[in-house]
Amino acid sequence: GSILSSVFGERSMSGPVVHRDLDNPNPEVFEVEAPRRRNVDEQVEVERDVIDSLEVFDLIRDINDSEHPYTLEQLKVLRLEHVHADDARSAVRIMFTPTIPHCSMSSLIGLSIRVKLARSLPSRFKVDVSVFPGSHASEEALNRQLNDKERVGAALE
Repeated sequence: GSILSSVFGERSMSGPVVHRDLDNPNPEVFEVEAPRRRNVDEQVEVERDVIDSLEVFDLIRDINDSEHPYTLEQLKVLRLEHVHADDARSAVRIMFTPTIPHCSMSSLIGLSIRVKLARSLPSRFKVDVSVFPGSHASEEALNRQLNDKERVGAALE
């Protein structure tokens, strides 16, 4: 399997993907709430479904970390308050927080979020993925990389 398949939870029966030199060998793991999926009573019938921040968060919250057997939500890499969806403008903005400032997996995490949303959201949405301000040593370069169309196109293949 590819690195992206390990991130999306397609792990082999032998267990999680193990990397020899982990950037963060002992990440802090947080308790997470039960899925916040809406029930039928909460949905309002409209011509098309309105996509909001909660729905976008539900799409990406269960992405697995590439180094550890935890989700990005469990590691607080992803938080609902850093997910912004504007259905009227067809725009989604995601900010994620790497577990350490020099995390070498940050581009993989960001691309995994982008790929998951590209496969899940209607094509009308423009998705912006970035690291939370001040959370990564190479923040500016990483954000450019995460929003580079050619690199994202290659990751989608």
